[in-house]
Amino acid sequence: MLADRDSGAAAHHGGRVRLGAAELGAGPGERASLVQFSSAFCQPCRATRRILAEVAEMVPGVAHIEIDAEERLDLVRALGIEKTPTVLVLDAAGLIVRRAAGMPRKADVIAALGAAVA
Repeated sequence: MLADRDSGAAAHHGGRVRLGAAELGAGPGERASLVQFSSAFCQPCRATRRILAEVAEMVPGVAHIEIDAEERLDLVRALGIEKTPTVLVLDAAGLIVRRAAGMPRKADVIAALGAAVA
């Protein structure tokens, strides 16, 4: 399940974390972004990549951005990411609105996106 939670890092806005293109290494989606932290030998990361790509394809204006956790240890530490995959759902402003560790269910990702684009 994707929980309401953000911690640590990047730019803070009213106690919430905001991630932009500089932190993400890619342009965020117009309406929302699905940010996945992965590692090379993580089996659930592959399935998560497929789920997030499918959801991003279904919803206009949503980007799926995958970040290699080993290459971005600074961001991993700043955000308090402890395992891969970890998925962050960002709204159009780049604010983290949902967060989940482990492989999410497609229905949960869709529901979390609903909160992000509302």
